Amino acid sequence: MATLSLIKNVFWTSKGCSHLSFYRMSCTKLQTSAIDGKRTYNTKVHGVPTIAHLVRSVEETPEPIPTIVKGTIPKWINGSLLRNGPGKFEFGNQHFNHWFDGMALLHRFQIEGGKVTYRSRFLRSDSYKQNSERNRIMVSEFGTLALPDPCKNMFQRFLSRFEMTKPTDNASVNIIKYKGDYYVSTETNFMHRLDPETLESKQKVDWSKFIAVNGATAHPHIDPDGTAYNMGNSYSKKGTFYNIIMVPPERAGPEDTLEEAKILCSIAPHDKSKPSYYHSFGMSENYVVFIEQPIKMDLFKIMTSNVRGKALSEGIYWDPNQETIFHLIDKQTGKESPVKYYTKALSTFHQINAFEQDGFLMLDMCCSDNGQAINNYLIQNMRQSGEALDKMYNSMGQAFPRRFVLPLNITKDTPLEQNLNTRPDSTATAVCRMKNQVYCTFEDLHSDDLQDYGGLEFPHINYAKYNTKPYRYFYGCGLRNLVGDSLIKMDLESKKFKVWCQPDLYPSEPVFVPSPNAVEEDEGIILSVVITPTNDKSSFLLVLDAKTFTELGRAEVPVNIPYGFHGTFNSSE
Repeated sequence: MATLSLIKNVFWTSKGCSHLSFYRMSCTKLQTSAIDGKRTYNTKVHGVPTIAHLVRSVEETPEPIPTIVKGTIPKWINGSLLRNGPGKFEFGNQHFNHWFDGMALLHRFQIEGGKVTYRSRFLRSDSYKQNSERNRIMVSEFGTLALPDPCKNMFQRFLSRFEMTKPTDNASVNIIKYKGDYYVSTETNFMHRLDPETLESKQKVDWSKFIAVNGATAHPHIDPDGTAYNMGNSYSKKGTFYNIIMVPPERAGPEDTLEEAKILCSIAPHDKSKPSYYHSFGMSENYVVFIEQPIKMDLFKIMTSNVRGKALSEGIYWDPNQETIFHLIDKQTGKESPVKYYTKALSTFHQINAFEQDGFLMLDMCCSDNGQAINNYLIQNMRQSGEALDKMYNSMGQAFPRRFVLPLNITKDTPLEQNLNTRPDSTATAVCRMKNQVYCTFEDLHSDDLQDYGGLEFPHINYAKYNTKPYRYFYGCGLRNLVGDSLIKMDLESKKFKVWCQPDLYPSEPVFVPSPNAVEEDEGIILSVVITPTNDKSSFLLVLDAKTFTELGRAEVPVNIPYGFHGTFNSSE
């Protein structure tokens, strides 16, 4: 509704958006350089607004409370938006160091008949319970090393330095589905099976009890039949491996969790002592695509973190001198393709989609030319202001949507040193330099104007209908700050986009929900949780028309909500 939205110039655009005047920021310098024939952007921004209140501890709201609806929430929406993210950043006088370390706070926006209720609950993980009982940080997290227990004697405290850091079950990253059940997940070997109505943990589940992995990502992919695919590393006497995991679609009984899960394929790292860190992976109809990026994990530093008194995160680093390698694994046979696809150093946290067409695999993902961002999200950085915040923001590489075109039919007769990408209107290249080695460059999936919004992250598509298939639209957050400060709808045919943004409002990952009997790809709505650092208890659930990208309504929540990570829509129908 026009009366609700302060959107200025919401349109398909290939020009700068005039509503950037909403921001108290100015761009004083733009440098472009060519790498592999592609432009890279170096934008110096000044006056980045502080977001300190977006990463503060809040109270849980375990019982449903009503919201104030302004505008119209379509009555056909019947279900709940489930969200996950950190919500408590200290215990007693001890503070977590990294944004990823905060205790998982689960959210549920129940939508029915045009009305919305809200509830939230801290995940009662073992980590949360131990920290709460002692009112101090007892369990180490990604960026925070738990100090020795002062209740132990000096000798016991000394010996504890030589113990391996135990993995946390603080599952604060995503809410995902296996065999019809919801789980909250992080990247360790622990998940919690979730009651999607009460947000209570029903069961702690350990991946390593079912398959030989030491963890798994919080971003599985799901086939139409419900079969789930994921990835996880294993560290053993046999060495270090990246593993492709497959979980069947149905459970044998009500207590079944990960039974019958299996490792489909194991991949040896390029450097076994320094494997790559990965947050997610790609999947097409017939292939799992693993991106071995040069964000490296120094296993010696990680294994000795306790002895050295350092957090696990200090063992992760960016090596721009290493290339990125794409591995293709056949989902039916479990065999890894002997062909390896290489590109320059890049980092990626989230893939958009992947699909096969005319003998090529198109891999679309948000990626950056700088992989240092993961270690920049320290809470002290996110609570900065003024020049310090400007400096932090400008040191981080922006992520942009890009497409790689991987030729699938590589044989001994494939010609060398020529572009194998014959797709019309595609500027991506794929050159076979020697047997089973193809060097690739990407094509941009956006116009230059996207740099005005800080690139794009947290991508989302009409997953149920278009995952692993050719598609036209995707949605994401623009990042003119350390977190999303706009919502973007991208049209792949024109490479133009629509934008929703308002001053001092920070929307979360957009979730697409198709309308009943939808025919067109973008026929539905976008859900996003929007928060502000300037007003107390002013968060709201935003509902946009996915086609026009205009606001339909919002449900205002009378409690504080911190900025979170990921979530999903649970339909009641």
